[in-house]
Amino acid sequence: MNENIIAVIIGIVEGVTEFLPISSTGHMILVGSLLGFEGEKASVFEVFIQLGAILSVFILYRDKFLAMFRPRAINIYGNGLSAMHVLAGIVPVMGIAFLFHKPIKTYLFSPYTVIIGLVAGAILMLVAEKIAKAPTTKNVDSMTVTQAFWVGLFQVLSLWPGFSRSGSTIAGGLFLGMSRTAAAEFSFIIAVPLMLAACLYDLMKIWNQLSMDDITMFAIGFGVAFITAYASIVWFLRFLNSSTLASFAYYRFIIAGLSYYYFFM
Repeated sequence: MNENIIAVIIGIVEGVTEFLPISSTGHMILVGSLLGFEGEKASVFEVFIQLGAILSVFILYRDKFLAMFRPRAINIYGNGLSAMHVLAGIVPVMGIAFLFHKPIKTYLFSPYTVIIGLVAGAILMLVAEKIAKAPTTKNVDSMTVTQAFWVGLFQVLSLWPGFSRSGSTIAGGLFLGMSRTAAAEFSFIIAVPLMLAACLYDLMKIWNQLSMDDITMFAIGFGVAFITAYASIVWFLRFLNSSTLASFAYYRFIIAGLSYYYFFM
């Protein structure tokens, strides 16, 4: 298949799935396997186009990012989203990822582990929806630093491909008394520094494997991921205003079943 077509397909997959609770990493592993787009170049491409998805979040939430760095008192019990909230939300997963980066990449990036993550993440979301009470934190500006830290702990689950960073953090937010929208928005915002750090770390190690011939393919993937991620976030927030995570959980069960049948039957 033509590389530019592959770039469009995977760019769409990345943009649509990155911020939905269905696991972008899991989908890219599965789609990459289906397309035969694997190996070092595929790994670099998949990391690079995540920067397009990150850019969409920064543009959507640019006012909140800029506000974080304005001088003001920080109230740990909720006084507007601050850099402290973001730091509390990313420290747990960054620490675990730093310590176990190599074994995660070596042993967990396969269709089989993705299928396990899809099922486990779906169960977590259904449980969160089942036992979550009426939210006391209805918007992201009223969440506490303590809530941010605990949501960050739930985000550690996303280091298992297929689990979904968005799914684990939103489920964690529901357990902690946050509304779906507040949990989702916080998930998007903390994704920016976290994904940026992870992408740059991976790219620094493997950037020398690229050539000038790859520029067109990478630019297409970046642009497609940016556009589709932007649209996906806008749609998802509207969806959460009137719906639950259950439909995404059932979708994950279906994808896990189909993937198991395709790869292992």
